[in-house]
Order: sequence, then C-alpha cells, then structure tokens
Amino acid sequence: MVKGRGGTGSKYATAEGARRLRAELDELWLNERPAVTRAVAEAAAMGDRSENAEYIYGKRRLREIDRRVRYLRQRLDGLKVVDGPPADRGRAFFGAWVTIEDAEGRRRRHRIVGPDEFDREPGYLSMDAPLGRALLGRRVGDEIEVQLPGGPLGASVIAIEYE
Repeated sequence: MVKGRGGTGSKYATAEGARRLRAELDELWLNERPAVTRAVAEAAAMGDRSENAEYIYGKRRLREIDRRVRYLRQRLDGLKVVDGPPADRGRAFFGAWVTIEDAEGRRRRHRIVGPDEFDREPGYLSMDAPLGRALLGRRVGDEIEVQLPGGPLGASVIAIEYE
C-alpha cells in the first residue's frame, strides 16, 4: 500500500494513476477492511482485550485503513484525470515525457505526473516537485535552472513527447 502524501498537491492524475487509486480504495474497502473487522471480532470474543495482541493490532490496522480510505475518497473527489495530450505538443505539460541534458552531457528522461503517481515508475516526476515545476510549460531548447535537494541543476530541454 502506498502511503498518503498529506492530502496536498495538485489534483491531477493520469488515467492510469486514477485507476490505481480507485483499485486501492476498492481493495481496502471491499476486501481488507472486512477481513480485519472479522479478525478483530474473533479476537474480541477471546476475552481480555487489554492483553490481546491480535485485538490491539487489528484495531490499529482498522484505524490505518479508515484513514487511508478517507484520504483516497477525498483525493478522488474532484480529481482531474488527464487522459490525452494538450493541443500544444511542443510544450511540456502534465503527462509529457521530457528529456533534459545537463552541462556534462548527462541525459535524464522524466514523465510529469501527479503527486500520487511519481513513485510508481522509474522516471516519473511529480508536477509539484521543484524539477517538475521548472519543466512545466518549457519548449525544446529552453534552459532551466532549478535548486534540487542535491544542489543546483542547470539543463536544456532536448525532447518532449506524449504517449
């Protein structure tokens, strides 16, 4: 299960990302929560709840599930699913694969996605991350300067592609 990202961030997702969030919600609500609820009821029937590890763990797990379900429902409510390229394919917008090259000639390829998706695939980059924000709206040939946790990055946009 992917942990919540604090509920903040852009309300955009790719169609694939929205499907993953819905699938996680369905799995938690329809399968995992009922199973944990049954286990808690069985543990409660055993007697003293204060020293019953299964009961205590089960109650804790139910709180975690309920918290994640609330987060997912809130996140999915009003989520803007971007399932096609923009009219101007020459600029980097949500969903674009952007290839950049730094001064040493190292190339990196990133896909600009929503904050719930960036850790799903290699190269995915949240649109809310410093590099993601720096790339939005750029064209091939544009130069970017961005401060990253590891230090400053200067690079050129050398390709923009949409699936």
